[in-house]
Amino acid sequence: MKLGLAACAFASCVVASPTAISHDFWINRGQYKDPTSGVHCCGPSDCSSVTPARITVVKDGYLIDGQELVPFAEAYTSEDHDFWRCKRADGSRRCFFAPTMSF
Repeated sequence: MKLGLAACAFASCVVASPTAISHDFWINRGQYKDPTSGVHCCGPSDCSSVTPARITVVKDGYLIDGQELVPFAEAYTSEDHDFWRCKRADGSRRCFFAPTMSF
């Protein structure tokens, strides 16, 4: 009975946290590194998805929330076709992933 409850609790965490699973699946395993420092893009909980509504494509790159510019040269191609921002402990950007844009 205790094992069954533990399994159910684990399963509910997995279902309730799809971003953590996709993050773990390809960003962690992809060996991606910060393009400027060479440090791995993420640790246990450094990356989160960014909704497309928060992104504006401008001539120099991706503008997040109208404030943070990520130059095209510093953006990796997202393997799951979503936007992702990985951060350092101080909240600054470590890596950014964007879907392939078609114009």
